[in-house]
Amino acid sequence: MFSDKPSRRDFLKGTGILVVSFSFPLPSPPGTARAQSADLSATPAKTVALDEVDAYLAIDSSGRVTLYSGKVELGTGVRTALTQIVAEELDVPLTRIGVIEGDSALTPAQGKTWGSLTIQAGGVQIRQAAATARQALLQEAGKQLGAPVSDLIVEQGTVRPRSGGKPKTYGDFIGGKNFSLKLDKQAPLKDPANYRIVGQPVPRNDIPPKVTGQFTYVHDFKLPGMLHGRVLRPPAIGANLQSVDENSVKDIPGVVKVVRQGNFVGVVAESEWGAIRAVQKLKASWSTWEGLPEQSKLWEYVRATKINKDDVTSNIGNAEQALEQASKRISATYDFAIHTHGSIGPSCAVAEFKDGKLTCWSASQAPHDLRLQLAAMLSMKDSDARVIYMDGSGCYGRNGHEDAAADAALLARAVDRPVRVQWMREDEHGCDPKGPPTLMDLQAGLDASGSVVAWYSQLYVPEGGGGNVRLLAAEAAGLPFEKGMFPGNIINNSAIPYAFPHVRTVAHRLAETPFRPSWIRAPGRMQNTFCNEAFLDELAAAADADPLEFRLRYLNDPRGTEVLKRLVHLAQWQGRSPAERSAKQATGEISSGRGITYVKYELARTYVGAVADVEVNRTRGEIRVKHFAIVQDCGQIINPDGVRNQIEGNVLQTVSRTLKEELTFDRSRVTSLDWGSYPILTFPDIPDVDIDLIDRPTEKPWGVGEPSSAVVPSAIANAVFDAVGVRLRSVPFTPAKVRAALQKA
Repeated sequence: MFSDKPSRRDFLKGTGILVVSFSFPLPSPPGTARAQSADLSATPAKTVALDEVDAYLAIDSSGRVTLYSGKVELGTGVRTALTQIVAEELDVPLTRIGVIEGDSALTPAQGKTWGSLTIQAGGVQIRQAAATARQALLQEAGKQLGAPVSDLIVEQGTVRPRSGGKPKTYGDFIGGKNFSLKLDKQAPLKDPANYRIVGQPVPRNDIPPKVTGQFTYVHDFKLPGMLHGRVLRPPAIGANLQSVDENSVKDIPGVVKVVRQGNFVGVVAESEWGAIRAVQKLKASWSTWEGLPEQSKLWEYVRATKINKDDVTSNIGNAEQALEQASKRISATYDFAIHTHGSIGPSCAVAEFKDGKLTCWSASQAPHDLRLQLAAMLSMKDSDARVIYMDGSGCYGRNGHEDAAADAALLARAVDRPVRVQWMREDEHGCDPKGPPTLMDLQAGLDASGSVVAWYSQLYVPEGGGGNVRLLAAEAAGLPFEKGMFPGNIINNSAIPYAFPHVRTVAHRLAETPFRPSWIRAPGRMQNTFCNEAFLDELAAAADADPLEFRLRYLNDPRGTEVLKRLVHLAQWQGRSPAERSAKQATGEISSGRGITYVKYELARTYVGAVADVEVNRTRGEIRVKHFAIVQDCGQIINPDGVRNQIEGNVLQTVSRTLKEELTFDRSRVTSLDWGSYPILTFPDIPDVDIDLIDRPTEKPWGVGEPSSAVVPSAIANAVFDAVGVRLRSVPFTPAKVRAALQKA
């Protein structure tokens, strides 16, 4: 049954390669036991095929399990949750499982760590691999123990006959061997009624060493002989490099080389400070460029941009005709600003060439894709490039990690030594790809009784198609890079979950967008949910209806209905008549309000209902979010502690995006290059968050990294209307916008 090919443990012992391995509990701080370099030439073949058990799991002679995950830990707690899945299916203690993740040479390519799909997709693959392995292990145990499989008892990674006898570990059956098995989709999964680990709160063991400074992030990683690099950025996004004066940095100690290729220019030095000083002092001349739109006319620019195609995301009945016949017509335009990722820690990567092969250590959320991008950029065979994941400063979308890796690779090739590149704050804010601007026009019609008869929305967003965001270094250097408009999937949730008789939702896909576009947490889903749910609140007010009751009236989904009904109890929601709301709004400088909202993420998974409590200062125009109540149904819950952490993080980050964050720019470049010009939420402004989780152990697990962020902007907008009677239709809700809305009211 099992192959005598070298085991993974033997394989790893013989390679001298770097692996990122975690266990529970950890014998040493995570990330500290790392080899100093990667030698691909010494690496024997190891399967990473998605349909092979050996791609995901290995068991050594002691019975210790190694999980190989193509999905990576970006701070969402999935490393712990994936370990729980394996521990549950194999009946192995968490303390006996280690994790290797995001190594393109060792782990299967399970897709980018994005879209809240790590557990929903990657975890399901790993669960099936564990179930297949368990089935094979028990069959082998039955042979060795002379007992039918039905009479075997598995406890804590050991197997014994029900009749008694000395237990054996999994290592006794497979230690030193490969499974050599295809994933069996028919292999029986463990009955959720017997779960002991999945569904239980398990603390993340990486938190203590991160808090105490013992953790090794990619920023801390070092190689022998490693140099430091920095890239000189152009003064305008589309500027061309005309000349470089290398003599301008000759007096800076430790400068190794000034590297120029096309519009790419960087410096390499013995020390990081030397590289920083050199890039600051390096004299270069650039052409001028003013190709960005005026920020004050951004939405005119968006509306005037060429439409490449229309994606009709829903079409029920005849919305346009029904609108013409409606007793009351309501229309509004909503917009959502350009956002930068604003990673608090800057992007970083280390690259090394050895024997013509590239190894790159990166915090990329897509190490397997980055490997292909780097190989293409350098005209290398894919097999000659390797990317190894190390924890970074978070991601929640494609930020600057991949670009820092490309910078490091180009500089390392130029000096034939390992090079570390850490971005500066102005790199992070100025050069990372941006969340594109979103504009939506909405119309709806009500009949004489206040019922919705028609809904028609038109969304303006860049054309997408998936793939990868192009690498800055490759583009600047004139090297191969992926072209096209990205990201994809930002039209999800432009369609609505409500059963109106006539609905049409159209996404106008634009030929261009001002900045290199990318995904930022809940891309598209957040913006589209904001527009739809805030506009739905407008319809409820026009119909003199309680906004929660109004949603329930049109929601033909039992799970969605349960979420909203449980939200009534969690938030202690009490509906108010329009007269009661008006009376409350008329008094005091500080007005309080409550707003409700709902989403079925992508209309296919994870239900979230939310109520926000806010205070609005009428004089200063300031909004303070005091409290959020969240009810979420994500199907089967793996780690409730991790789910709660994600919901809390989503609320905090999205309150920041809703109230404070907006990219600023002139005709040439980004101008919000620091935390003063791109402010984020601070500790005094953090709201309290109450959470009610609906666990469905027998259902499929769905993602939690994004969905609860999608409801935050609309909940706040609806609460502001409840507080002061004005509609905020443009994110961020700055004091200036609030004051302007109040003056118009």
